[in-house]
Amino acid sequence: MATNSGEKYRYKPEIILPPGETLSERLEEIGMTQAELAARTGLSTKHVNQIIRGYAPITSETALRLEHATRIPARVWNNLEIAYRDYASRQEEEARFAQDIGWLAELPVRELIKRGHIKKKPANSVAQLREVCQFFGVANRAAWEVMWHKPTAYRTSKAFASNPGAVAAWLRIGEIKAAELECKPFSRVELKGILADLRAMTCITDPKKWFPKLVRMCADVGVAVVAEPEIQGARINGAARWLTPDKALVQLSLRHKWSDIFWFTFFHEIGHLLLHSKKDTFINDPDIHSGVEQEADGFASQLLIKRKHEAELGTLATHADVKKFAKRIGVAPGIVVGRLQHEKRWPYNRGNDLKQQFHFSSDHH
Repeated sequence: MATNSGEKYRYKPEIILPPGETLSERLEEIGMTQAELAARTGLSTKHVNQIIRGYAPITSETALRLEHATRIPARVWNNLEIAYRDYASRQEEEARFAQDIGWLAELPVRELIKRGHIKKKPANSVAQLREVCQFFGVANRAAWEVMWHKPTAYRTSKAFASNPGAVAAWLRIGEIKAAELECKPFSRVELKGILADLRAMTCITDPKKWFPKLVRMCADVGVAVVAEPEIQGARINGAARWLTPDKALVQLSLRHKWSDIFWFTFFHEIGHLLLHSKKDTFINDPDIHSGVEQEADGFASQLLIKRKHEAELGTLATHADVKKFAKRIGVAPGIVVGRLQHEKRWPYNRGNDLKQQFHFSSDHH
């Protein structure tokens, strides 16, 4: 994400006086009292005094009245009012941000700087906090809590608890990158129709040859696919969620880099899109969502190694057996090894030479 995309609208601190100061100066120039101005404009003397002291705003109607009495165009009064109220609001925001500086310690700020999502050298901590909020697309920390500290469709490692700040940052990067991908409206039927072709890609060893094609094919059926390296602390393999009713996002972290885990996670997330409601949210909570996660796991397992072939897994004793079996069913040998290891038929240190490790950069596509 370009860090200077909002430069045109960047807030530049400067002292802006309330328009009442200008009005007071104008009255002094033309020798008019507040009481006389009130009489000429039909406003109360108290109202005029409140405008001059900055307590009462200059409305569009008041600006027109002042134009007639002071010979300063209404647009000038309106612009002075808008500039001052904007300045005052930003000063209030500055004070609120100052109270939340400690929140920065809970977020992967250095990683976001490294990946180019926020500036390296902000003017101060408040400026950095403002950039963080802009990155997340929220007004403040309270809004962040509402948007990002809620159940989201992601699948985490069962061995570790996730860091909310890191999780939110990783997911937000996925949103930003997905927004750059043009996708056709989501079609459940068409997504099912390309599953066999997606599965066949497991046999292609070079990601540069199949990943761009995978992204295009999924975009054509309404699914944005993003490969974004994990952020330390997030401990997420993948995520699946709906950005709009017609556009889904499958985000992959390549956390473990092994090809079998990549493909299983990819089809697990696809399973969520096909099996579950667009309104569903998925978190790694075995007490609440274990059934949903098991359904997605089952979808991925059966897609990669169909049920009719499962009985043969117990007969695979050698590397040659695995290669022959994998070729016959049309998947990469590493996927078969991963399944054998998962089911504890083979130890985790056996057969890894038949598995690949993928290395994607954060700007892979």
